[in-house]
Amino acid sequence: MASMRDIKRRKTSISSTQQITKAMKLVSTVKLQKARNRAEETNPYFNYMYQTVCSMLAKAGQVNHPYLMERESTKKAVIVITSNRGLAGGYNSNVVKLITGSDLPVEDVEVYAIGHKGIEGLQRRGYEIKADYSEVVESPVYEDAQRICKEVLDAYVAGEIGEIYLAYTHFKNTVSHEPKLLKLLPVQVDQESVESANSDILMNFEPNEEEALELIIPKYITSLVYGALVEAVASENGARMQAMDSATSNAEEMISDLSLKYNRARQSSITQELTEIIAGAEAIS
Repeated sequence: MASMRDIKRRKTSISSTQQITKAMKLVSTVKLQKARNRAEETNPYFNYMYQTVCSMLAKAGQVNHPYLMERESTKKAVIVITSNRGLAGGYNSNVVKLITGSDLPVEDVEVYAIGHKGIEGLQRRGYEIKADYSEVVESPVYEDAQRICKEVLDAYVAGEIGEIYLAYTHFKNTVSHEPKLLKLLPVQVDQESVESANSDILMNFEPNEEEALELIIPKYITSLVYGALVEAVASENGARMQAMDSATSNAEEMISDLSLKYNRARQSSITQELTEIIAGAEAIS
């Protein structure tokens, strides 16, 4: 059985850790409130942009444009959004598992990483880190998404990569976050979109389809990446708040258990001292 001194030292250590987890939970809660509002405001635009572009291309039929052409390159660019810090439960590991568990070959993937934890997790598994934009995730703005998308699109047009994917964590609500892998280019027009498109309605582009798509596709990619960044920040803070809440509760249980052990050890010590005193008194008499 541990001594009273060891138990007291352990209890003090856990109490200090509990204070830290409480503070981190409060900080994450405040950040989550702001991030959640941004995510809820951005999410409808995020979804409608994706649906609109898919619907537009379904009605337009075969359009010959560099952004929409199939590429010979087998390389696949994956924009991966994680956090710069840990202590967020399975938030970062779930995104890494999403990529490693996909059918994308390791040797063909080029990672455009946003977040140090994603870089660490994917590098250990042999993935190539093409670019690091980790500073963006702290406070994402639309211009950051534009810069990232421009570099990826330039590589796509140059034929260096054949496909573009986006891996991020979708924010459903405070306690529910879902890792997602979304294909951005070439745009996948599903059969449902094609069938729902009215064949009697023609899609007209002004001034022409090349110039229109030259503006629409970069904005489409940028909007999706920015929306993913906003949702990822909300998901990170939600995951960290839950993790710190669980850690605080676990610390409380450990402190209660140690308090019980301390009281038992103290009672045992008192009983032993009383026994020794009574035995000494009887020996004298």
